[in-house]
Amino acid sequence: MNKYGIEVEVKRVPELDPDFLPLGLYQKAFLASAGTAHPVGIAVERADGQMSVHHTYVHGTEEMREADCYYIDRLVKTALWMKGGFRVYVSGSKEIYEYLKAAFADGGSRDFDFHFMSHIFEHPFEVLWTENLPAEKNAPQKIGGFTDGNRIGFDAGGSDRKVSAVINGESVYDEEVVWFPKTNSDPQYHYDGIVEALKSAAAHLPQVDAVGVSSAGIFINNRTMRASLFAKVPEEVQLGEKVKDIYIRAVKDTFGDIPLAVANDGDVSALAGVASIGENNVLGIAMGTSEAAGYVDAAGCVTGWLNELAFVPVDCNAEAMEDEWSHDIGCGVKYFSQDGVIKLAPRAGIALDDALSPAEKLKVVQKRMEEGDSAAAKVYESIGVYLGHTLAYYYSLYGMKHVLLLGRVMSGKGGDLILATCKKVLSEEYPEAAAQVFPALPDEKFRRVGQSAAAAGLPALQ
Repeated sequence: MNKYGIEVEVKRVPELDPDFLPLGLYQKAFLASAGTAHPVGIAVERADGQMSVHHTYVHGTEEMREADCYYIDRLVKTALWMKGGFRVYVSGSKEIYEYLKAAFADGGSRDFDFHFMSHIFEHPFEVLWTENLPAEKNAPQKIGGFTDGNRIGFDAGGSDRKVSAVINGESVYDEEVVWFPKTNSDPQYHYDGIVEALKSAAAHLPQVDAVGVSSAGIFINNRTMRASLFAKVPEEVQLGEKVKDIYIRAVKDTFGDIPLAVANDGDVSALAGVASIGENNVLGIAMGTSEAAGYVDAAGCVTGWLNELAFVPVDCNAEAMEDEWSHDIGCGVKYFSQDGVIKLAPRAGIALDDALSPAEKLKVVQKRMEEGDSAAAKVYESIGVYLGHTLAYYYSLYGMKHVLLLGRVMSGKGGDLILATCKKVLSEEYPEAAAQVFPALPDEKFRRVGQSAAAAGLPALQ
């Protein structure tokens, strides 16, 4: 395969998507072609002065300018959605600097990323030239796994909310209540639901020593910077204190100043996976409505990175499907979610009724897979090929040892075929990564560790 003059050899391609061009293989071929004559430095700054730093190379010629800009564009995009950031420093190439400054700007080709990251970090997005690149800086935190005291764990789901009362690591009360956060425009509805759940769990504890919260979204210092639970809340309200401090206010108003930790539900799933496996360095990937992810590093710490792998690019095919939200193409959400199944099903000859919801369309393909349908098997096998290539790429980013594959797409026979195909692709195309990365489905112990009970162990007691 050839893109912008870079020839890429791909041994295994998905049967239902033969033009899939893995980003990891493209980057490898690009760097081999570029050589080392034209170094470029990229640093992406996020909260509290933390930095993601990348030392790389480009061709530096007019003939390869398009390839150079594409390569750096995907590198910065990946850094932003994996770790987050509001300021990009560039060294080594004024041409690359000018490209990024124009792309990541209001009205630029990366207009969505420009505005989204500005809101998340409450700082105007900037691309700056520098002669001296800042140093790498991370601030991982040891959270989770605490069992001492009387704790409450709250899991804010999109269709139900769960809460657990936990005493010295043992759950003494669990409750699951249907609610409708995604269709309510008044944040008071969300606040009242959170407080109601907290009080329900507190009634089963002698006192409340700490509260942990697991929720889909992006959280910085326990503040809700962006979360789908508030999808119907007006934008100007989402950016205000009523939403951003909702968990802080709910806990303080109910219990006073006690330890609180709010974490992305992907990270909480990864922490639960650590408890199940008995080892650290775990990347959890949930394939459901979207691609959700969380990561616990080799020291057992949560990194504070965004880990929004749904918007990290994985495919260089110019005809890849566009994500309706970010308007970018080739990103994980269209490969490792129910959207990926729905995209591939018609290519396998499986007709899906347009009147069905995405979840119902997924069920149609799942049912055919359980019945042994060969067309459905092609869908899941193709996703397995996607996953094999992409896990090798994720390994280059995270260096993880274990990968837990979760979510509705991974259920049943389809999930088994995805995993088997993924392992085969890893072994054939990426033997070094295959020897270091161990993808697996969750075991029964993991399934018994509820999200809300795991959330209870997030904060350390003061």
